[in-house]
This record gives sequence, C-alpha cells and structure tokens, in this order.
Amino acid sequence: MGKTLKRSAAFAALARALAAGARGGPSLGARLAALPRMVRATARGEYDGGVRLALMAGAAAYVVSPIDLLPEIPLAIFGLADDAVMVTWLAGSVLAETERFLEWEARRSSVVPGHVVP
Repeated sequence: MGKTLKRSAAFAALARALAAGARGGPSLGARLAALPRMVRATARGEYDGGVRLALMAGAAAYVVSPIDLLPEIPLAIFGLADDAVMVTWLAGSVLAETERFLEWEARRSSVVPGHVVP
C-alpha cells in the first residue's frame, strides 16, 4: 500500500508540474537550469533536498544500469514496465523538486539580512 501511495504521489506531481508549466509556472528549461544550483545548495547544506536528490540519483542509476530487477529479454513487456514506472516517477520527482527549489530560491532572495519580515 505504501509503495502505491508513493508512486501515485509521484505521478500526481508529474501531472501538476506539467500543468503548472502550461499555466505560466516555471518552464521546463528553468527547471532543468535549476538542477545544478539545487545540487550545489544541497551540497553546501543550504537546501534540505539531500534525501530527495539521493533517491532521484538512485532512480536514474537504476534506469541506466544493465542490472535490472525485471530483465527485459526474458520478460519482454513486463521487463520494460518497471523501467517505465521508474522513469515516470523520476520525471515527476525532478519536476516537483525543482519547483520546490525555485520557490525556496525566490523566498530566500526576498529576505533582507538583519530585517524582520512580518
């Protein structure tokens, strides 16, 4: 049940992110350009995306790895299904996390050091 909820949340994030881009949210280019900044901010400890970045890196490694949970050759379409689910989850996660990062960046740039914002 827990895995199903996480997958459905990732698919919902993918749908929300694509819809947001169509409604004037961050474009795909802006999101992809934010990835290196997000990694740097996380590595410096400024942004709290470490676990999420690690999960995304693991998913990307799984997709490109020749070692697979369900091998493609003997299982044909079923072997490709796990990769398709992983790619969809990864896309949704990257889109959702980059949107979260861009919002964090915007909030951070609007804060003036030494001033209390009401």
